[in-house]
Amino acid sequence: MGLGNTGRPFGNTGFGGRFGNRSGLSSPATGAPGVTGATGAPGVTGVTGVPGVTGVTGVTGGVTGIPGRTGITGGVTAGGTPIGGAGLKPGGDREVDAPGDKFDSLKRQIHLQLVDKLDFSKLGEMDQGTLKTEVKALIETLIDEQNPIINRQKRSEIVKEIMDEVFGFGPLELLLKDDKIGDIMINGPKTIFIEKGGKIQKTDVVFKDNQHLLQIIDRIVARVGRRVDETSPMVDARLPNGSRFNAIIPPLALDGPAVTIRVFGSKPLGKEDLLKFKAFTPEMILMLEGAMKARLNVVISGGTGSGKTTLLNTLSSFIPHDERVITIEDAAELQLQQPHVVRLETRPANIEGKGAVTATDLVKNALRMRPDRIIIGECRGAETLDMIQAMNTGHEGSMTTVHANTPRDAIARLETMISMAGLELPIRALRQQFASAIDLIIQANRLQGGPRKVTSITEVVNMEGDTIIMQEIFGFKQTHVDETGRAHGQFWCHGIRPTFMDRLEAKGFHVPPDFFRQRMLLED
Repeated sequence: MGLGNTGRPFGNTGFGGRFGNRSGLSSPATGAPGVTGATGAPGVTGVTGVPGVTGVTGVTGGVTGIPGRTGITGGVTAGGTPIGGAGLKPGGDREVDAPGDKFDSLKRQIHLQLVDKLDFSKLGEMDQGTLKTEVKALIETLIDEQNPIINRQKRSEIVKEIMDEVFGFGPLELLLKDDKIGDIMINGPKTIFIEKGGKIQKTDVVFKDNQHLLQIIDRIVARVGRRVDETSPMVDARLPNGSRFNAIIPPLALDGPAVTIRVFGSKPLGKEDLLKFKAFTPEMILMLEGAMKARLNVVISGGTGSGKTTLLNTLSSFIPHDERVITIEDAAELQLQQPHVVRLETRPANIEGKGAVTATDLVKNALRMRPDRIIIGECRGAETLDMIQAMNTGHEGSMTTVHANTPRDAIARLETMISMAGLELPIRALRQQFASAIDLIIQANRLQGGPRKVTSITEVVNMEGDTIIMQEIFGFKQTHVDETGRAHGQFWCHGIRPTFMDRLEAKGFHVPPDFFRQRMLLED
């Protein structure tokens, strides 16, 4: 049986079927013998010429030849007229679609025909650039066949959306390309919020339905070897640009799949960018640069979204290029600029509950890899003790992050995480390890209205009794909130010369005698 006026054998539609002798991307055959399909004659409810077939209501299936494509849903056209689920009532009468529905219906038809015309056996032989060019040209041809009088704007939208569906992440592509967006929060297919300029706002971007959103989630997690389903409904992953991705799906998410994306630009923010944003002052970053070159051990503390990872990336840029750095993360998101970096990533258990590789396992293995420095993306559990011991045993200059509101809370949290791991060590012994291992605690906070600041740079000095003695070198004091709800304040130097300055000077880092003089450094 033919498909419309093209003579295309209907038995070859579908996914992973046979495609004759086509190579690469081909145009529909013309004039192939066979009986043409129904073209919408009143009362025709089936497709003639195929015994036993009483109606075609669309095709749904997976596509294995297009990178990341997990499924297509829509109607098949016959001679330019939609069949079944693509716009005809069962009796053959055309439904009256809203303009948006017609646009979506046309897009689905073209998408389905595109899949039908691809020769998947040849796709792997083509480079990505050529493939995109060929697919785009084919989409243009299919639009001409379906609706040659469509206006240029709609034509462009159709091409872009289908290309995004085939090669990208569908509706998310528009948001991921906006450099001003910091977070994307998806609360089901129709409710998407973004954080832009420090403010959370709702967008007009939507997914078609839950299944559409799940397909995009599957595509993202499959690229990094993860999975998400009812037996494992939570997943952490990363996007190709390094952005952090988290998804939780039904039955745990009651209103549909929930996705949170922490967007990182293709180029990480550097020292100059953060100075421009007044995240810290030139004096503060100068001392931190000296601390990194002198191989001080640093803990970055802060709440969610306070800029800990960005600050860690910035500080890592001061690490000399002749040192071997090993990073350990749950979902790789650090963007170190050094040439000698080994990136390790934890692995969750498989469907049988086996094969998990924890951060603790990776830290122990990293110690056998001749590291100069070890960087743990975030300490959450038992790996904390291994990290502290590594700092104390010849791996100076290591760094990690921890969730805490103040430097003092950061020490308390580290103690708690080691205790939660089931290690019954005396508190005094633990604190002696901390006081010996950690040199600096940098506190990052997200203030009201969105600005992110380094609010404290604190030195860990020593132990007195059972108490760890710390002294704040630089700090930020909030003074007021303006009429737009944005917090403002002042950066201060507290007039305390750090005890580690001898180590900095031994590495050739010298500062003026009045560098640590008590004064206000900057007002924002």
